[in-house]
Amino acid sequence: MARKEYQQKLDELREDVLYMGEVVQERLRMGLAALEDKDEELAEEVIGRDAEVNEMYLELERQCTDLIALQQPVAGDLRFIAASFKIITDLERIADLATNLGNYTKQATRNLYPDVDVQGIGSVTLEMIEDAMAAYAAEDIESCYGINDRDDDVDERCERASEIVVRDLIETELGDGTDESEIEDMLQDVSRLLLTIRDLERVGDHAVNIAARTLYMVENDDELLF
Repeated sequence: MARKEYQQKLDELREDVLYMGEVVQERLRMGLAALEDKDEELAEEVIGRDAEVNEMYLELERQCTDLIALQQPVAGDLRFIAASFKIITDLERIADLATNLGNYTKQATRNLYPDVDVQGIGSVTLEMIEDAMAAYAAEDIESCYGINDRDDDVDERCERASEIVVRDLIETELGDGTDESEIEDMLQDVSRLLLTIRDLERVGDHAVNIAARTLYMVENDDELLF
């Protein structure tokens, strides 16, 4: 393969990874919206379209494998391909977490704990993904460090949200007069809320992974990988 054609393949890979990022971001937006409005129809759409992301992932995995196996890239090109492969893995997992939001929407029986800012946490993690993909596109290493720093804020938000839920559960929800079936429903909803918080924290972690891979791709610097 001539160098010009090979470079075109690398450019196509970058564009395809960026497109997958856009699709995954939209899935997360849909999952958050479904959760906010308890929109079961939208939740079903998020769940039903997970296969599209999986197929996209497999196609991009094939592209990465072919470029490595057939072209035997070295140095910067090899880091770019390897980083792209790791990034699509994180994107696929974010899409799975968005699907989880759809499932939680369908299963929830009532709205709990208005003081828990699930949408605020979701917005921050969504911005982190957007910025991480922009850093990948522009090879912006400064943004990579910024995304890593913002993950501390997400972790703190998630910890506070979980504490609110657990404290309230202990103090008020399990009084002597609570019916056993009501307790069971409430515990299931609390469990789903805690899982939602955990999943959004993981979205932030995946955004950091994307930034870390970009830093490695551009600078051969593994500082954020560990």
